[in-house]
Amino acid sequence: MPKITPFLNQTRPYALGLFRIVIGLLFLCHGAASLFGVLGGGAGSGGTVPAGAWPGWYAAVIQLVGGALVLLGLGTRAAAFVSSGSMAYAYFSVHQGEGLFPIQNGGEASALFCWALLLLVFTGPGALALDGLFGRADERDEATAKQERTPVTA
Repeated sequence: MPKITPFLNQTRPYALGLFRIVIGLLFLCHGAASLFGVLGGGAGSGGTVPAGAWPGWYAAVIQLVGGALVLLGLGTRAAAFVSSGSMAYAYFSVHQGEGLFPIQNGGEASALFCWALLLLVFTGPGALALDGLFGRADERDEATAKQERTPVTA
């Protein structure tokens, strides 16, 4: 695998950027479904969460706004941190009481979103993020920034 390693290292920021975009879009869709009853989702069977209802409405707003920010790569680490925390709260307050494992308690989405968003807190947005357009080098991890400055030799 040594011959493919330079290619994988060179394309890592783009894979991470694509991961961020997909996670942000999926998270945003959950918020839109709960707030607006679109995409076949919402509170129960296609309805919406009542405005101001704790914790559902606030979770849906975090999903919508946090998902949009993660999708765009704008303040990714902060948005991912808040969003990950909201999913941890959802898992432990809603799902954990139904069973130990996510497969038993219906909390797979909450657990996966929590960990995927937490990963983005530590890795940053990767490539194709709006933060890069505004010169926000602090949003990129040092390894990615160093890699962009160092040419890869075959």
